[in-house]
Amino acid sequence: MFNPFVPQTRNRYKYKQVNRELIVRSSSDAVDFALLKDGKLIELHKHEDKQSFNVGDIMIAKIRKPVVGLNAAFVNVGYEKDAFLHYHDLGPQLSSMLKFVKSVSTGKLRDYSLKNFPFEKDIDKHGSIKDVIKANQSLLVQIVKEPISTKGPRISSELSLAGRYLVMVPFSNRVSVSQKIGSREEKDRLKRLVKSIKPKGFGVIIRTVAEGKKVAELDKDLQNLLTKWTAMCKKLYRAPTPSRVLAEDNRASSILRDVFDDTFTGIHVDDKTLYTQIKDYLLEIAPSKESIVKLYKSSTPIFEKFGIERQIKTSFGRTASMSRGAYLVVEHTEALHVIDVNSGNRSNKAKNQEDTALEVNLLAAAEVARQLRLRDMGGIIVIDFIDMVKSENRRKLFNHLREEMKDDRAKHKVLPPSKFGLIQITRQRVRPEVNIKTTEVNPSGNGQEIDAPIMLVEKIDHELEKIMKGKHKNKGIVLNTHPFIAAYLTKGFPSIRSKWFVEYKKWIKIQPRDAYTYLEYRFKDKSGATVKV
Repeated sequence: MFNPFVPQTRNRYKYKQVNRELIVRSSSDAVDFALLKDGKLIELHKHEDKQSFNVGDIMIAKIRKPVVGLNAAFVNVGYEKDAFLHYHDLGPQLSSMLKFVKSVSTGKLRDYSLKNFPFEKDIDKHGSIKDVIKANQSLLVQIVKEPISTKGPRISSELSLAGRYLVMVPFSNRVSVSQKIGSREEKDRLKRLVKSIKPKGFGVIIRTVAEGKKVAELDKDLQNLLTKWTAMCKKLYRAPTPSRVLAEDNRASSILRDVFDDTFTGIHVDDKTLYTQIKDYLLEIAPSKESIVKLYKSSTPIFEKFGIERQIKTSFGRTASMSRGAYLVVEHTEALHVIDVNSGNRSNKAKNQEDTALEVNLLAAAEVARQLRLRDMGGIIVIDFIDMVKSENRRKLFNHLREEMKDDRAKHKVLPPSKFGLIQITRQRVRPEVNIKTTEVNPSGNGQEIDAPIMLVEKIDHELEKIMKGKHKNKGIVLNTHPFIAAYLTKGFPSIRSKWFVEYKKWIKIQPRDAYTYLEYRFKDKSGATVKV
């Protein structure tokens, strides 16, 4: 009999229809992207306009100083802290790249195709940093990790340009295929096709989404990447150092490029410019799906309409609730993250302790995989699952966790359970962890006996009186406030809102806002503009 808590084979999963939606919220200084799977928030990304660079950007930078003891160099990329470049991130074709950059930046080389460019000998993979680069030297680097904590960006001079189906690697001739493509025949077919269209001097990595694609689609993707490469090389001529010569795709396009597949059922955007960008991008990569892009026009904030604000508040605290009373406790340290699994009130609802432990652990494994993606946690993660006696159950848990982690785009490794019941995960960290404050200061003060709702309502009442005596008295008024305050104003008989109706002969619409803090409120007119007293 099918047990939903026991991991099934991939063949059993493929018949289940999964709905994915991308919700895009735009503001004056940032764009937020929320990825939903069957209505549940699984990824949250924020792109701020003030960011000087992003992961994937290519810069022309200057070596500040090589450090022999670290076998690395500190590089000026225009950030307040120098970027870190390790010897192993130089790439074997460093000498060829340095020669190419020097020739292009001085105007001596105008052919950017690499087909006639003479490659230099590969550098020694066990060599020393001081033998291959020197201070004040210019070189092309790519951002591979954003600044995290007290550290500057992490960079590599082994460049790669990512497309929808292919990743192009200059100064290489290697063709490799994603390990997630399981069929040997399909891997061989894709390798054969790419080798037939690959330009000389460029290596290619074939992405998972290329599975089943025809040569025309792969060639179109490759030509787009070559166009990017040419545009970047043109910027190198007399480019100041440091400066950005190739920007990663706009955030919407880069997210779609990496996560979009046929299971997407909707992309909802509340900004007309972003809506047009996303629609145009989908017309390029998946014309049949262009109709799923919708421009959101409601006065209700888009993240509230799709239940995202509420999920953010319940998912980013120290504890993360699961179904049936179980919960996780998430602790962060500088060295690692620790997640503790608790059964809550499930302990007396199963036949025996072992069954309860297995049931809760399998639920927790799915939530742990979601939390890692949602918070973008990286480094070492240690999960303390509930102890289980049977080795068969420990194996089920391990397999189920690996299955849940398969959709995670970050590089990761899951180790088998230790004899103490701990499972360790290492996960690639490329940007700072998403950390959203979900707690609020107690509005009643420190131990003081103050009825905060009554004080707040008095303030709202006073402001409403001024509004109703002013120029807005004959217009529709909407009060946006925290759900608790909204309930306080509308519940009971007679409610405070009904008293307002009697006093002002006008119905005040009250709109709960999950994103608001306890004491936050705004009066708005029918168009959504804030009404000021």
